Amino acid sequence: MSKLFSPFTIRDVTLKNRIVISPMCQYSAVDGFANDWHLVHLGSRAVGGAALIIQEATAVTPDGRITYADLGIWKDEHVDKLKQIVSFIHNNGAVAGIQLAHAGRKASCDLPWNGGEQLADGENSWKPVGPSPIPFKQGQVEPHELNIKEIQDIVFAFRAAAKRALEAGYKVVEIHAAHGYLLHEFFSPLSNKRTDIYGGSFENRIRLVIDVVEAVQSVWPENLPLFVRISATDWTENGWNENDSLQLAAVLKDKGVDLIDTSSGGNVPDAFIPAGPNYQVPFADKIRNEIGIYTGAVGIIVKAEQAEEILEQERADLIFIARESLRDAYFPQHAAQVLGDDTEWPNQYVRAKREVVKK
Repeated sequence: MSKLFSPFTIRDVTLKNRIVISPMCQYSAVDGFANDWHLVHLGSRAVGGAALIIQEATAVTPDGRITYADLGIWKDEHVDKLKQIVSFIHNNGAVAGIQLAHAGRKASCDLPWNGGEQLADGENSWKPVGPSPIPFKQGQVEPHELNIKEIQDIVFAFRAAAKRALEAGYKVVEIHAAHGYLLHEFFSPLSNKRTDIYGGSFENRIRLVIDVVEAVQSVWPENLPLFVRISATDWTENGWNENDSLQLAAVLKDKGVDLIDTSSGGNVPDAFIPAGPNYQVPFADKIRNEIGIYTGAVGIIVKAEQAEEILEQERADLIFIARESLRDAYFPQHAAQVLGDDTEWPNQYVRAKREVVKK
């Protein structure tokens, strides 16, 4: 069996292979509620053979949405449809996970297919918030600078969201601290100019993400995994960098976080990002092997052999697939054919399965 299709156990959860579907916003919700689009989108990836399906960035407060069409988990009424989605995923051999998020200063945007620009007014807009009154880019709305009480309210919102996620049946929670959203905004010196306990020193700037981790852990069972997604670098001088990420990963490991989902960028609009196959894998590699914590590799991983090589070289423990999954919901089944692995198919599809020729 290839490494890509070997099982992987974290706490009491065993993944049948190393393929994870990354959280990918669908911008298809109304008032945060999931619907049949989300059921079919996420469910088809479970049928397609992925081991872990992580639901898109799901907002813990209404103003924590990137757009007015983002999923939410800020009220109990959101849970019922999520239960249906989780049940379908689990009944089809995959594990359901959820990414809890707050968009911070990058909130209140229009849908991508409408241009995606931040909305300054209108019924689908609201005042974004952040660590400091610095907009993401020139011309955007100046975010409201959160005070200590408001920060504490957001921490509580993450806790409440995690409790609802448990009620819905998710087996993995991922905290979104990447891509220039709220938690990343706090730990990057480019977006955080505070002088209180949440600003200035490295320890102060990471305080919010640690507060959120501890709040989630207060309601999330010890036998279920907890991931944190980070941007390993801002790709900008004087910003958050790889060494900072190593320090943060060490703290998160000590706090009991199981895996670092290792992405990059998103906090500065004009950063030069050398995107290409495996361009973020070195960050996952370094965090994994210097800090000794599980990592997930993500970023233009599009071929079975490419994913297998990352795992064989012990540069990461899981492979997160994003856009390639949008192109091919059955990527895992196709990858297994390429690598010569005989995987289980849904009974309804077995008659279309080709015989595997072992390499």
